[in-house]
Amino acid sequence: MKVAASSSGTNLDSQIDPRFGRCAYFIIVNTDDMSFEVFDNEAIALGGGAGIQSSQFVVSKGAEAIITGNVGPNAVHTLSAAGIEMFMGQTGSVREAVERYRKGDIKPKGSPNVDNHYGMGGETSGITPGMGMGRGMGKGMGRGMGRGMGRCMASGMGASGPIPPDSSKTASLSREEELKQLKDQANDLLDQMQTLQARIKDLEKK
Repeated sequence: MKVAASSSGTNLDSQIDPRFGRCAYFIIVNTDDMSFEVFDNEAIALGGGAGIQSSQFVVSKGAEAIITGNVGPNAVHTLSAAGIEMFMGQTGSVREAVERYRKGDIKPKGSPNVDNHYGMGGETSGITPGMGMGRGMGKGMGRGMGRGMGRCMASGMGASGPIPPDSSKTASLSREEELKQLKDQANDLLDQMQTLQARIKDLEKK
């Protein structure tokens, strides 16, 4: 079978790239004989939607699993809908990670371990303080920009709506910085809508 690994280099001895959506390369490995193909990640420079595009690329190459460091919410939704297993938190070389996978030493996860836009710079690994998991009849994803900018995409009963910007904090931002943040938020919202619509269509077919 084929597994995809996010890689910082172009061979099996390259280190696992901790970024899934914005990794440098994808290495598609055939676990039967360890033969592999290397692809540049064309989504690395995207302002938004990198996780979704990378997920679609992995699916298009016939991979049944992804071995990587960190995966955000949008990518998790897309990969899950396609039935791709996600092995997160992996380090070391691609060869070592694939060997752990072949031996069954690592287990798949079904939830994101970083926020959207991880890997664009300025983020720290792990779920950011501004991200909340809403509860009720549904599950919500909230994201704080760390500078008073925030949003909350949630569905189901008990879900809250978008969080308005804190004017006392955004006042110190330049026009360009605030504009960039708003564009990033808009891209996030579009990504969420695309993911939700794809999931709805997938469920309607079943």
